[in-house]
Amino acid sequence: MQIKDFFQYVGKEVTVKGWVANKRSGKTLVFIILRDGSGFIQCVVNKETIGELMFNEADRLTMESAIELKGIVIADERQSGGFELQVSDMKIISIAEDYPISKKVHGVDFLADNRHLWLRSKRQWAIMRIRNRIIFSIHNFFQGEGFVQMDAPIFTGNACEGTSDLFETIYFDRPAYLTQSGQLYGEAMAMAQGRIYTFGPTFRAEKSRTRRHLSEFWMIEPEMAFFDNDQNMDLIERMIVFIVNETLEHCKSEFEIIERDTAPLKKATAKFPRITYDEAVAIIRGERDVNGVNAIASLEKELESALEDIESIRKEIKDKENEIKMPGIKKGARNFKQNILDTLKNEIKELEENARNIPQWIESAKNFKHGGDLGGSDETVLTRLFDTPVMVYNWPHRIKAFYMKRDSANPELAKGVDVLAPEGYGEIVGGGERETDKELLVKKIEEHKLPMKEFEWYLDLRRYGAVPHAGFGLGLERLVAWICKLQHVRETIPFPRWYGRLFP
Repeated sequence: MQIKDFFQYVGKEVTVKGWVANKRSGKTLVFIILRDGSGFIQCVVNKETIGELMFNEADRLTMESAIELKGIVIADERQSGGFELQVSDMKIISIAEDYPISKKVHGVDFLADNRHLWLRSKRQWAIMRIRNRIIFSIHNFFQGEGFVQMDAPIFTGNACEGTSDLFETIYFDRPAYLTQSGQLYGEAMAMAQGRIYTFGPTFRAEKSRTRRHLSEFWMIEPEMAFFDNDQNMDLIERMIVFIVNETLEHCKSEFEIIERDTAPLKKATAKFPRITYDEAVAIIRGERDVNGVNAIASLEKELESALEDIESIRKEIKDKENEIKMPGIKKGARNFKQNILDTLKNEIKELEENARNIPQWIESAKNFKHGGDLGGSDETVLTRLFDTPVMVYNWPHRIKAFYMKRDSANPELAKGVDVLAPEGYGEIVGGGERETDKELLVKKIEEHKLPMKEFEWYLDLRRYGAVPHAGFGLGLERLVAWICKLQHVRETIPFPRWYGRLFP
């Protein structure tokens, strides 16, 4: 029996196996929060019901001890999940040693070193469930659209985008690289199947520690024959709306656990704005407003408000700390005030981070040079003005990949698109129409000083049956980070790998 199925057994006796996620004891009652992988439930062990011997056994249970419980399922809306188990029998499977992860605040490195255990926490459990639903929705969407899933190799002999940020290894007696994208292979497979998507791990060796970067991450990369970039953007929009709606429908309890306000996600299912690169630059630099809001003026006002709120909350924190220290305060009142204090400290932490970041964002936005790529802060400035993902298209060709098709009306522009998530999350999708002119591709390969021999197979796709085609890459972890509203992408994957991190 799994906890997720308890709603079917209200008033009935069930047996469940799991681990002790939390426990508190009284003279005659022990309250156990049990997790079994499918969910969490409060289990009440009453001394009068199970006897003194078994009650003492329950009282000595430690965090993460494994047990088997039998009892009656009771509906209780006050409890997480809406149910409670009144225990009538208990068997101990194993008693856990002192568990290293406690309720106190732990540092990033400590939690990363103990990721194998941190995954058991309620918050990480919920994030992984949401990730699972997102993956399931992605497959549902593409299969429903008539796509065929195909797999690109992880070992490659060349760089897809001509970058040096690759992990090099030895493949038998020659150098090889861990793939940074399956896109070139996707184009070949699309010429066979019409519409395909790849879904697999990709690797980038850039030495970045930002909240948006991982060294190993998962990419979804569809390629479509006979598609132009407008059709490409239509497909991207349908896909994101489908995923968000599916996740909202099936992950209500998980969103509650991670305290994600889903109102912004519900707004994100409307029509996506489509703006050119030139328009995006004007908005970032404060030369153009969005719905009457100026990016620079809005940031300056937010900074002023944040500084005022910081001073106010600091005073409130000091007052609450003094109240907790007052003699004679009861335990319940102290705990209540401590919860308020913890909330205030979390609020001020976020405000202080904004107060540090906003001046940098303003400076970067004012000095943004037309023709450059959008950095993380530029994307943040832009996306904070929109309720939905925003599509930026018609980019300067010189900053895009060699295979991107040029706009026939303006050869200086590439028919590419980046999709930026709202709430300051930035790029989650990058794609565009692919170049079909073989001679132009040869020229671009030479310009990027790429080994022509390694790309002959790719040029064959233009020699034999070339057709207009387009595609994109969706970064799974960045999508999860936005949908869950996580501060760092490292929480989005079971065992994250970033610069310097290889274990566990």
